[in-house]
Amino acid sequence: MQRRSLLLGAVLAASTALAGMPALAAGGESFKVGLILPMTGAFASTGRQIEAAAKLYIAEHGDEVAGRKIELVVKDDAGVADTTKRVAQELIVREKVGVIAGFGLTPLAMATAPLATRAKVPAVVMAAATSSITEASPYVVRTSYTTPQVTSKIAEWAAQQGIKRAITVVSDYGPGIDAEKTFVASFGAAGGEVPQTLRVPLQNPDFSPFLQKVVDAKPDAIFVFVPSGAGAQFMKQFVERGLDKSGVKLLADGGITDDDILNGMGDPALAAITGFHYSAAHDCDTNRAFVEAFQKANPGMRPNFMAVGGYDGMHAIYAALEKTGGDGDGDKLIDAMKGLAWESPRGPVSLDPETRDIVQNVYLRRVERKDDQLWNVEFETFEAVRDPGKSGS
Repeated sequence: MQRRSLLLGAVLAASTALAGMPALAAGGESFKVGLILPMTGAFASTGRQIEAAAKLYIAEHGDEVAGRKIELVVKDDAGVADTTKRVAQELIVREKVGVIAGFGLTPLAMATAPLATRAKVPAVVMAAATSSITEASPYVVRTSYTTPQVTSKIAEWAAQQGIKRAITVVSDYGPGIDAEKTFVASFGAAGGEVPQTLRVPLQNPDFSPFLQKVVDAKPDAIFVFVPSGAGAQFMKQFVERGLDKSGVKLLADGGITDDDILNGMGDPALAAITGFHYSAAHDCDTNRAFVEAFQKANPGMRPNFMAVGGYDGMHAIYAALEKTGGDGDGDKLIDAMKGLAWESPRGPVSLDPETRDIVQNVYLRRVERKDDQLWNVEFETFEAVRDPGKSGS
């Protein structure tokens, strides 16, 4: 009796341990991708864009890779980090997903990094942009962008245009602080001066008092980083203060003129010069096909930078599974993703084998009206930009 109890206890212990492990690869067995996104709440547009792009990729490329049927499991975290962590745990333990992906904001990606490490499950970051995210776990890969990657090139370009004094206005959270520090360092290294750095509360922002400080200081330019949803309000208040006619140049991360909301911003958007890694107006056949297919599948939507991050994230997962012959082991998948290179709708991209961060072009753009629609039109390209926020990059 005692021996039976000991054996039963050992079986139960083994079962419990296995319950926390991701499913092993097997020929024909489905491979689940757990897509964790803010589908409700203030950042729901992020989730909507990424989910649509991920589903489009599967529709175009089929739902089977190297003998494994791809199953997309979409979960809403409403942009709340505690929820993201709980959902990721459930996906890994109960759903036995081979990859977790999505992550609309930095705190959401950071919340899941320790889980990815413990379970040895790759986490593909399709949106969040703080530089340090890929350093939080060796199982994190990013297909979106980093704020320093883009901001460093905006600062370089500004100095080349003869701009001497600039004030930064950023949202007070990880990517905004990344943007501020990068602009100050890069612009300063090029001979520019940043007499003031202004940080705006992320929740319920009112830009008016900060813009008044810009009016009073009379700089040559203002550099701005705000989440894409706040771009319309910022541009409206920028014009209301008369800054669009004051001679102060508006330079910004491309999220401020997000393709998803650009048409609704109206003429105030015409004041911005932005730097970014993607525009729905990017001039190449791959992008034209992507935009056409996306809009056909999602009437009334224009793909934005979140969509291309999701689309390319699915490409990285598919390509890694192809390389491993369908083996879903986390270490093998991560190794397969390192150094991947392909032609994205945004242009040529690759995954840095050392940092697991995306290497891509950064484009300077201006907003132009064409056929009664507003578009981010690229006019200068910085090729194959790595994230300068990483040591050794």
